[in-house]
Amino acid sequence: MTKGKYVIVRTYSAGVFAGVMKSRKGQEVELTKARRLWYWDGAASLSQMAIQGVKAPANCKFAMPVDVLLTQAIEILAVTKAAQKNIEAVPVWQR
Repeated sequence: MTKGKYVIVRTYSAGVFAGVMKSRKGQEVELTKARRLWYWDGAASLSQMAIQGVKAPANCKFAMPVDVLLTQAIEILAVTKAAQKNIEAVPVWQR
């Protein structure tokens, strides 16, 4: 995966994040503008989300963007431009 690209990262215990990869060293991945993907609707898998985005953005729970260092990345998926635009358009979920 290339620095500066939008990716989805699944971690061992911190959940799933989508954001711009700043750096990667082994299982450590640093993301900027990263959103924690708490719940999604309209994608059967992270692989589908990385290619197509979600089909029911109003039902998704994606947190506000932050910069984050993930220390146990176990899957990194490249995201298409169309899927990135779709993910970024999901309203921020907060309480």
